[in-house]
Amino acid sequence: MATNQSKPTDKRPAKPTSGAARSRHSWRHPLRSWANSHRDSARLALRRVADSPFSTLMIVLVMSIVLALPMGLAVLIDQVERLGIDWQRAAQLSVYLDDEVELDAARTLQKSIEALPEVASTQLLDRELALAEFQQHSGLGDALQQLAYNPLPNVILVMPESIEGGAGALRPLRDQLAQLAGVDEVQIDLLWVERLTSILKMFERFTGGLAVLLIVALLLVMTNTIRLAIESRRDEILVVKLVGGTDAFVRRPFLYLGVYYGVLAGVFAWLLVGAGLIWLNGTVQQVAALYESDFALAGMPLTDGLTLMAGAMLLGLAGAWLAVGRHIRDIEPQ
Repeated sequence: MATNQSKPTDKRPAKPTSGAARSRHSWRHPLRSWANSHRDSARLALRRVADSPFSTLMIVLVMSIVLALPMGLAVLIDQVERLGIDWQRAAQLSVYLDDEVELDAARTLQKSIEALPEVASTQLLDRELALAEFQQHSGLGDALQQLAYNPLPNVILVMPESIEGGAGALRPLRDQLAQLAGVDEVQIDLLWVERLTSILKMFERFTGGLAVLLIVALLLVMTNTIRLAIESRRDEILVVKLVGGTDAFVRRPFLYLGVYYGVLAGVFAWLLVGAGLIWLNGTVQQVAALYESDFALAGMPLTDGLTLMAGAMLLGLAGAWLAVGRHIRDIEPQ
């Protein structure tokens, strides 16, 4: 008699999902949702900017003017400061010799001065050559020929080894040179450069104070702009909150709106500063030529331009954050 034997079924237990796979899927999903939410908010903010080009242009122009004024002053002062540093590097001491000191004795004294450890180099200006050049360039050649003697002294120009500390650091060397035999007077040709540096420092402080005031004004402009944008979409925000939208979800497009305003204002401010420097450069070169200098403005440095754009973006974000943080909480469905 045949027996019915059922065939064994191959039921293998399902492999449990490994902990690494579970954790990988667990963090990827919220991260993808977060990225998609930011992408949608950025697109929505960009669409709002494109839908109102005139108001966007007005806001960006106001912000760019506020940013360009202190940045332009800072760039201009920095370039003039570099000119002053170059002049300081060419600082020297003028050693005027007694009238009785002849050319050979002046050359001997020059070698003695050049041997000093604080001195980098020296140059002797012959009194006869100096008088001939003065006669040629002053237009007083006939009058100077009537002089019984040459009133100009021999002069030794002394270039110091270091100018750190300014004119105050050169005073010991000046006193040392003034005590040498045959020296009538020693002058430090650096005081006017220090006066220029002091004036520039005063303008730096003024620019810093002006920048603080204008940044506060920019934040107020941005806060008011975002507040108006929030009020114009109050009904939309109420609907989003009724269906479960969080404050962070509602806030995000307005923060991107502030970032876009800041970036555009930074670009416009960069262009304004660059155009202003080009416009001023012609006048600056004319003034520099009167002082026999080839100084010219170098334009807006790339690092300063990038710093301006980054600062404008952060200010736009900060202004939007201040406005959104206050007004979004006040809009709640009844």
